Amino acid sequence: MMDGFSFDQAIGAKSDSHSSVKSSNDLKLKVNNYGTVNNHSNLASTNNHIKMKDGHISKSKDSHSSSKHSSSSEKHRDGHSDKPKKSSSSDKHRDSHSDKHKDKHSEKHKDSSKHSSSSSSSTSLDKHGSSSSSKSSSHNSEKHKDRHKEKSSSNDKLKEKSKHKPSDSSTVKSEKSSEERKKERSEHREEKIAKANVVKTEHTSIKTDSKHMNNMSSSKHNSVTSPLSKISPSKIKREPMSDDDIPLIKRKPDDVAIKKMKVESDDEPLQEKYKAKIQAEKLKAKERREDIENRKRKAEEAIEPIKKKKIKKEIKNEVESPTKGRKKKDNEEQQTIWKWWEEERREDGVKWTFLEHKGPLFAPDYDPLPDNVIFKYEGKLMKLSQDAEEVAGFYAKMLEHDYTKSEIFNKNFFKDWRKVMSSSEKETITDLKKCDFRDMHAFFTEQSEERKNRTKEEKLALKKRNEEIQAEYGYCIMDGHKEKIGNFRIEPPGLFRGRGDHPKQGMLKRRTQPEDVIINCSKDSKIPQPPSGHKWRKVQADNKVSWLACWSENIQGQTKYVMLNAASRLKGEKDWQKYEVARRLYKHVDKIRATYREDWKSKEMRIRQRAVALYFIDKLALRAGNEKEEGETADTVGCCSLRVEHIKLHPEIDNKEFVVEFDFLGKDSIRYQNKVPVEKRVFKNLQLFMENKQPGDDLFDRLNTATLNKHLHDLMEGLTAKVFRTFNASKTLQEQLDLLTNPEESVTAKLLSYNRANRAVAVLCNHQRSVPKNFSKQMENLQNKIKAKMDVIKEGKKQVKDAKSDYKNLKTEKAKSMYEKKKKQLERLQEQLCKLEVQATDKDENKEIALGTSKLNYLDPRISVAWCKKWEAPLEKIYNKTQREKFRWAIDMATPNFRF
Repeated sequence: MMDGFSFDQAIGAKSDSHSSVKSSNDLKLKVNNYGTVNNHSNLASTNNHIKMKDGHISKSKDSHSSSKHSSSSEKHRDGHSDKPKKSSSSDKHRDSHSDKHKDKHSEKHKDSSKHSSSSSSSTSLDKHGSSSSSKSSSHNSEKHKDRHKEKSSSNDKLKEKSKHKPSDSSTVKSEKSSEERKKERSEHREEKIAKANVVKTEHTSIKTDSKHMNNMSSSKHNSVTSPLSKISPSKIKREPMSDDDIPLIKRKPDDVAIKKMKVESDDEPLQEKYKAKIQAEKLKAKERREDIENRKRKAEEAIEPIKKKKIKKEIKNEVESPTKGRKKKDNEEQQTIWKWWEEERREDGVKWTFLEHKGPLFAPDYDPLPDNVIFKYEGKLMKLSQDAEEVAGFYAKMLEHDYTKSEIFNKNFFKDWRKVMSSSEKETITDLKKCDFRDMHAFFTEQSEERKNRTKEEKLALKKRNEEIQAEYGYCIMDGHKEKIGNFRIEPPGLFRGRGDHPKQGMLKRRTQPEDVIINCSKDSKIPQPPSGHKWRKVQADNKVSWLACWSENIQGQTKYVMLNAASRLKGEKDWQKYEVARRLYKHVDKIRATYREDWKSKEMRIRQRAVALYFIDKLALRAGNEKEEGETADTVGCCSLRVEHIKLHPEIDNKEFVVEFDFLGKDSIRYQNKVPVEKRVFKNLQLFMENKQPGDDLFDRLNTATLNKHLHDLMEGLTAKVFRTFNASKTLQEQLDLLTNPEESVTAKLLSYNRANRAVAVLCNHQRSVPKNFSKQMENLQNKIKAKMDVIKEGKKQVKDAKSDYKNLKTEKAKSMYEKKKKQLERLQEQLCKLEVQATDKDENKEIALGTSKLNYLDPRISVAWCKKWEAPLEKIYNKTQREKFRWAIDMATPNFRF
């Protein structure tokens, strides 16, 4: 009882749009199942609840129905309004639940026995119905429980109409008159029309109420127009169990099948037409969805490998072009770039009008060693003073280095170390060989390993500290622009190393104090503050110089400067001016060459020596060389400081006449070895210069760098021996690029041509280097890669051949696509092999050549920029990010047609 009532409440919550459909069709359902309903006394109570619920629902639903349906509903409500006059059971409807239960039994009996006229006969029939109900309840009870929720409104209508039949004090005992039947028919017709209108307008609701429509199908064989008084429970034919007789719980899994049941009713043509249309549309929609999903899935399966391949290619392109991914960032940076080269240049020598900075950053104070780190002398533990311990630590850090094996290094170190010792330490420590630095060395090695193995958090913290220091000390304000400072840190104390066998290696570089530093800034700027307890040596405002601070170091007495970064305006202007002077030399070089050729025949020895030296500087790009005190620096020489021992004359060698063989140490102790055929007059003059001289005597004993540069300045304003070196280097690069660049070659091949042109300049300028220690291993790995790539290409060629054969035989689009795919794969592999081979060639040719020095200091960057723009070569393959910042002015200036 409660289950049926609860479910009925849920059914009562259906949409209002179907109220008329239920009210018109459930009447037919009632006729078919009415006899069975009366046989169940237990279900009578349920119908009583349903009636009460449906009575409420029908009132609310009527307000939303169509106009025709509303008129029909009004007639239906009239029947309800007459009920108190026609039946006493309507009064009892307002009583308690138990009273309503009893009254509904009597009403049910009256409906089933319309030929009876008295209430007593109603009672007897009620008893009879009760007995018959017990016999047939097993067959029909579940069936009618399932139907009660759908038939509540129809039960009310049938009962209202049946109330016109029973005899009462105020009712007629005869059957309906023909007029009443006509009236009934018109009501049904109006209800049918209303139902059709609702069906047309409520498409989506029909789907949700398909169960209700299926229940309507069972009412087809019952005629609405037949007199209800002729229906008797005893005459109703019992039918076998159908789907409608199955309880709702058991029918739940078969909802889909129930929805597809054929609808049969008096409105069969309309319902069948609409239902067929809905089902056809649903079927088509389902087929379309399945078809779309299948096609989408197939397309995704076909496209997925292509997508992956495309993504991989895009990633590869991003790797090949480092600036591509940072295009937006670079554009933002360009907005803040100071394009000083577009401004008017100063000619008065003034470098700036306003300069403000924070001064240099001093090295941190010494941190004494822990007590467990010991120093031993003659095997005995000895505690050193703080200054002596600091200097001893410098030596301990280099204990395994080759410098500590040098006699000069050890001698200079021990001499300077004793200067910082206390008097007692000087008396005790008299021999460096008796000192034991091993424990100190182990401590410093452990610290070094800890620094290498820092955690990610420690590295980030260190990076943050460095960024904060850079932000505070690494920038200055010059003429309203923020410029980056190059070397704002003062070098910490340590042991001087030098290059080659420098005579001062091992000497102590003392700690620089603020009292040693001169500050240069504008008068109206904020003067940088020295460290607490110190003061500056001097503060000045000299706008004719570009340095920010300076001090003298104690080893060679040289002045050290804090300068702006290479990308700054002052540095860029200096580079630009240098290359412009070298370009101007083009206009004067023929005249200068003619002059020194004439001077080879001069009667004065100094003029002849100057002319021959200038010939070597011009032809061999030798450095002029500077005068220096003997024993103060390494034994390095330039053109003007060559000695007799540095050259050998060969009248003929290797089928060449008048050959001069050079062998000396140049700048940074780089050895220069070269055999050069020279002109006959030059060869004879050299023989003359070497007469009656010892190997250690100067070759050009009547010449120095100052007199040479003075002579060059007379020939062309701004001309020095160094300009010749810059001129010849840039001229050689331009000529080699014109000679080696092949327009038909790939970008990779063009880059190899550029490196070869750069290499020719490096050889000219003697920019050599020692072969890297891991060079052999690197070349071995590169050759293995080349070999593996060749094997892959061999297999790729076989696949292309097979794919081509398949295409010729099958002549299908799929075979053609596969053939094209294999061809492209092979082309990519061959391109990769070409890059590896170029890389191997380049590495082998550069093993003893340093390209960077000439590229940054002697080659006009506009030559390289113009070449890249002309041949569409990536500039990042020529210059890295720092170098591109340094030559930003050239990148902006140079056009593809620029010529040096």
